[in-house]
Amino acid sequence: MDLERHAPQQNPEGCLTVAIRIPVRIVVLVLVVPVRVVWDLLVVAGRFLMDTVLRPVGRAVFVWPFVGLWRYVVVPLGRALGWLGNVLVVVPLVALYRYVLTPLGHLAALVARGIGAGLVWVYACVLTPVGRAVVWVLRGIGAGLTWVLRWIGAGLVWVYACVLTPVGRAVLWVLRGVGAGLAALGLGIHVAVAWLVRYLVVVPAVWAYAWILTPVGHAVAWCARGVGWLLGVIVTGVAVALHWIIRILFVLPALALWRWVLTPIGRMLVVVGREVGQALGHAWRIAGHISLAVGRFLGSLLRWIFVEPVRWVYRTVLTPVGHVIRDTVLRPAAEAARGAARAGRQALAAARESVRQARADLRRMLFGEPGQPHVVDRREPTGAETRTLDSSTTALTKD
Repeated sequence: MDLERHAPQQNPEGCLTVAIRIPVRIVVLVLVVPVRVVWDLLVVAGRFLMDTVLRPVGRAVFVWPFVGLWRYVVVPLGRALGWLGNVLVVVPLVALYRYVLTPLGHLAALVARGIGAGLVWVYACVLTPVGRAVVWVLRGIGAGLTWVLRWIGAGLVWVYACVLTPVGRAVLWVLRGVGAGLAALGLGIHVAVAWLVRYLVVVPAVWAYAWILTPVGHAVAWCARGVGWLLGVIVTGVAVALHWIIRILFVLPALALWRWVLTPIGRMLVVVGREVGQALGHAWRIAGHISLAVGRFLGSLLRWIFVEPVRWVYRTVLTPVGHVIRDTVLRPAAEAARGAARAGRQALAAARESVRQARADLRRMLFGEPGQPHVVDRREPTGAETRTLDSSTTALTKD
């Protein structure tokens, strides 16, 4: 009961799925096995061609020419250009900087230092006293102008207090009187104009708005509401009619076609497509196992027919024969060649020694014996001797 309770529930499949699956898988397997075998043969042939033909040819045609071009053309040319650039550009520029620009810079620095010292002297000994004199003169002029302006200000204050203030007060009293008269005249004119505007404009306008414009506006609004209601009824009826016409003529047939025709056909096509895809996957994997088995069988057959006999012939026939040829022919020939090379080197060494002796004899005949170097006794022990207490090689025991 527990096993049945915890067992995974499988999705139920219809009879159409089961009826389609087996024939489709058989047909697809029959069609896919030759394709997979041909595909595996093409893959093996492609790998063989890639390893034995295309890769060596590609290296010989594309890689090695570019490697040789880089190694034997571009690198030497770059080194030559670098050497030429160093000789023609770097060395002249370094010499120009070291032997021309550096001395000129030092000279310019000395000149600038001298000019700066001169400008400092001019500022300290000429411009500073002149500036102080100008400041003293300007201070005197400023003090004089301040005294003059102070007296002019005092005079202007007296004129303002004793002349302009009484005149201004008199003018202000006159202007106040004129303003009061104009204000009284303006108030009377304003009252008269307001009375005329009220009884000639405002009262007739209010009466016309209350007894003429308001009833006319209400009548126009009522007519507009009626026309709008009529148009709404007409548009609603037309819309309802079009809705039912479109629903009966287009929507219901399309819905029936989708529900009773396209949906079942689509589901059947989905089932068929899924089964065909799964059948292709199973057939491709089964064809891969079959192709692998056929390939292994052919490989074993090829190994037992060709490879093993060739290996046996190589091990049992060619290897002993090669050892015999190596021991009886190749090694004696190599020893003879090494002996001939050794004899040739000895002959060349003897010839070089003869030539050296002849050259030394000719030099002695032309220039005489070379002078012997004079040996000086430096009272120093030789390399083989060692200093002892009995030897007189120190400063205190010299003869």
